[in-house]
Amino acid sequence: MKSDMYMRMLLAVIAAAILAACASIGRPSGGDYDMVPPQFVGSNPAPGSVNVGRGRVTITFDENVQLEDAGNKVVVSPAQKQTPQISANGRHVTVELRDTLLPNTTYTIDFSDAVRDLNEGNVLDGFAIDFSTGDSIDSLQISGIVLEARNLEPAQGMLVGVHSDLSDSALWSKQFDRIAKTNSKGQFTVRNLKPGTYRVYAVKDINRDYKWDRSEDVAFYPVTVSPTAGQTTVEDTLVADSGEDSIVARAVTEFLPNDLLLAWFNEDYKSQYLKNYGRPQRNLLSLEFGAPSDTLPELTLINLPDGPRDIGRWAVLDGSATRDTLQYWITDTAIARMDTLRIAARYLKTDTADLLSWTADTLRFTFKDPKRKARKPAKHKEKDSTDVDSVPPIELIRFTASTGSTHDVYAPLVFKASEPIDTVYPDAIHLEVLVDTIWTPTDIPPLKGAPNHPLLNFTTSRDWEPGAKYRLTVDSASVYGVSGLWNGTVKHEFTVKKLEDYAALFFKIKGLEGQGVVELLDSKDDTVRTARVEDGEAAFLYIDPGTYYARLYVDANANGRYDRGDVKLGVQPEETYYYPKKITLKKNWDLEQAWDINELPVDAQKPEDIKKNKPEQRRSWDNDGRRRDGSDEEEDLYDSGFGEFGGGNISGSPSFGGTSTNTPLNPTRR
Repeated sequence: MKSDMYMRMLLAVIAAAILAACASIGRPSGGDYDMVPPQFVGSNPAPGSVNVGRGRVTITFDENVQLEDAGNKVVVSPAQKQTPQISANGRHVTVELRDTLLPNTTYTIDFSDAVRDLNEGNVLDGFAIDFSTGDSIDSLQISGIVLEARNLEPAQGMLVGVHSDLSDSALWSKQFDRIAKTNSKGQFTVRNLKPGTYRVYAVKDINRDYKWDRSEDVAFYPVTVSPTAGQTTVEDTLVADSGEDSIVARAVTEFLPNDLLLAWFNEDYKSQYLKNYGRPQRNLLSLEFGAPSDTLPELTLINLPDGPRDIGRWAVLDGSATRDTLQYWITDTAIARMDTLRIAARYLKTDTADLLSWTADTLRFTFKDPKRKARKPAKHKEKDSTDVDSVPPIELIRFTASTGSTHDVYAPLVFKASEPIDTVYPDAIHLEVLVDTIWTPTDIPPLKGAPNHPLLNFTTSRDWEPGAKYRLTVDSASVYGVSGLWNGTVKHEFTVKKLEDYAALFFKIKGLEGQGVVELLDSKDDTVRTARVEDGEAAFLYIDPGTYYARLYVDANANGRYDRGDVKLGVQPEETYYYPKKITLKKNWDLEQAWDINELPVDAQKPEDIKKNKPEQRRSWDNDGRRRDGSDEEEDLYDSGFGEFGGGNISGSPSFGGTSTNTPLNPTRR
């Protein structure tokens, strides 16, 4: 009896314990999140293998992996005609080379930053593997960084190649000997080079022919490079379980050069051809060409009863500053009334030899007036109603001043016309300034045609009185267009800003050799104002308060504008530098700022706030190893190879890249 009672009590205790466990639902503790990238375990063939006879490579890691954009990021050197098959399955990555293996050749499979672990996406950056079809393996390498010359943006995924053929034509006539691609920070390593002398290039290889076409982005190192390897010592910091640090020195192989800086540009080459033409309105013909030109086309109207007539006799030209967009305004009303104009055109065109040659064509311009909507019949009017004669409005041209109610103290007045202007009567344009309560006449300089479409756009400049109120009046029939029409009356009042509404900025420039121009930038990296460096200073007056950035370019030819490079002439793009901090300007404040353009390496100068090509960011983690979402304490996903310290590549195994040294890049780009 007692035993039964004890048994029932025991069962009750067990049931209560089970129920308590079920009711006490807690949050699982979980372990620390994985923050370590995949680790290489082995491969077949092994790294550095020789006398390899097959093009299939299998690589094993210590965890499941994935490949990001392998078709673009992974490159095989030497370049392959047929695209390799690359796949990831669990802990294995397989590469199948489709081209026949070349004899006595070292092959490199460079994964750049394509390898990531499957769960957390941690990146194994700079991973590469090599093998040779001959008895030995080439082991030299060079490293560097590629930046956009104009704005110092890191070049992501750009092809970097070397030529042992030192002739200039090798760049566009031969495939590269060895290739690599830049990672998200613009860094690259060209591996497994033979001893020798090379030229180094970077190309945005759009058509994947491993050569440069004139329309593609390009960079070239200005001197030849001879790679070397030597022993050096690096120091590692080890942390014991007790928390004490100890420094251990070890010998590694250092590959040089490891700090090449390539500045890419685009020659902005465009083939010359007639891109488009049309007749947007009855008295206007437009032609658009593929490239700027200093030579106008020859145009002749051929469907006139009295014979052909050159366009200069019946139209006026108003073109863009580069003459790639041409607008011919018809001044002969009889020709303007013709629905169809057949024009014999002779113009320059780029031929198959990439040279300009004259070509002839017949162009047909048509225009039909839009159909007018049928009028509704007038309602019946009573006999005693009074009919009002409807007078059609007089057609006028538009001639307006494009300024708001407030005007900058330094800005000119800008006028825009709806058709090219033939005559302006300056005495009919009046400017007055409000003195006390009286409008008082003041001088207004003559109008001048603007650089772009000078028959439609005009400017006039004068010294404005800060804080003053002005009234502009353009009398009716004071401006006549090429069609004989005139303007209506224009009246506009505006107030010039006060000096205390502005800020001023003065840069004291150090390290500049030769001419220079400073560009004040907004938060989108766009130019707001420019100032030439004179006697070591660049001055910006009358600046609206706000946040700005600054960029300087070396104006080598003193022409006042930024110039790209020229590959065939061996001319590098003009050098660019960034002021490394943002600049906050306050109302009625003057700020003087010292700026040593060589204080930081060029790849560390551009402020992060205005960088567009930013490397992927590492997720943030709490102290207990858990992921923290929404944190602004993010770190770069990649170790600092060049970054703010400069760059380098020291490796104990040339097949796997290696760690980076803190060697600054050469900021003067010699």
